[in-house]
Amino acid sequence: MQNITRITRNPEVMGGKPCIRGMRVTVGTIIGLMASGHSNSDILKAYPYLEEADIYEALAYAAWRVEEIEVPTKNFHFEF
Repeated sequence: MQNITRITRNPEVMGGKPCIRGMRVTVGTIIGLMASGHSNSDILKAYPYLEEADIYEALAYAAWRVEEIEVPTKNFHFEF
């Protein structure tokens, strides 16, 4: 996976959701807009403080996340 540098997570910004460069624009917002048919230029007009590289990195981050596999763990019971 490429180096993700524009996506940040902070519990105090948007509840810790992945955001673009610490701003209050989530990866989910960008992906949702693209899934709804909005172009890069539409998104950049709506969010003029974003850069085209932010959009591509949001796509890369989303693609990486959907490829993750959850591995179940055993429930451990500790007695003290």
